[in-house]
Amino acid sequence: MEENKPNKTERSESAIKKQTVKKYATWGVITFVIVVVIWGFVTAYKNRSQISESDIISRMGIHTHPELAIYVKGIKQEMPASLGVRPSFMAPVHTHEPNGVIHLEFQGLVQKKDITLEQFFKIWGKDINSFGTNMKMTVNGKESTDYGNYLMQDKDKIELRYE
Repeated sequence: MEENKPNKTERSESAIKKQTVKKYATWGVITFVIVVVIWGFVTAYKNRSQISESDIISRMGIHTHPELAIYVKGIKQEMPASLGVRPSFMAPVHTHEPNGVIHLEFQGLVQKKDITLEQFFKIWGKDINSFGTNMKMTVNGKESTDYGNYLMQDKDKIELRYE
């Protein structure tokens, strides 16, 4: 019976082999993780979008309140309250009340595309032509043809009239 039992030297060699395999496996996993992380950073760096200085509104955020009124065949449309507001999240472009005041509250970098009228409609889940295609737009009483590309400014009075 004692002949089948491994001796002390064989047990020690077996333990050393197991320890060596475990060490190589650990280093293999660590190396793999490091390579994946480096690959992720390189890919993100290569794929980052280049932002032109002319597309930047602010690097320190903004807090402005343009107003939007929408009329369809002369009838004013009510804007939804709490648009872009969720229990645990508030979009930088949102409303609080159905009074037409749009809140533009951004932290850090703000690009032109962030404050377009079209961006507001996207957050609303609508297209600027959702109310019709025959539209006239005025901003602060002056006609504008910028439509969805219009960059909303503080205290703007924007009117969209659909016939």
